[in-house]
Amino acid sequence: MASFITILIILISILLILVVLVQNSKGGGIASNFSASNQVMGVQKTTEVIEKITWGLIIALVILSVVASFVYKSSTISISKDTELREKIENTKSAPIKNFPAGSEKPAPAPEPAAK
Repeated sequence: MASFITILIILISILLILVVLVQNSKGGGIASNFSASNQVMGVQKTTEVIEKITWGLIIALVILSVVASFVYKSSTISISKDTELREKIENTKSAPIKNFPAGSEKPAPAPEPAAK
């Protein structure tokens, strides 16, 4: 469920980027260059449609983000309640690392430079 919501958020984000790139803040933009759609709907109508699509994608992105935060929160709560895994981690004894110098030992001497 969480991965499905994540994929939807990514797709909506990409669509939102593309729709915003089509727009121009002054109403010109790429949308005004589509001659066939301009003849049918006009420049003003095309800009209104793109603006409505933008707002719809923004609303969908916000809603999916809120839903994702609840889905991820509930999945982490169920993982943290797993006491069996927690007990195994706490009861595991780590083996000492061999050939690891202790803090009290002297460091190895540096090699002397070769004579010419």
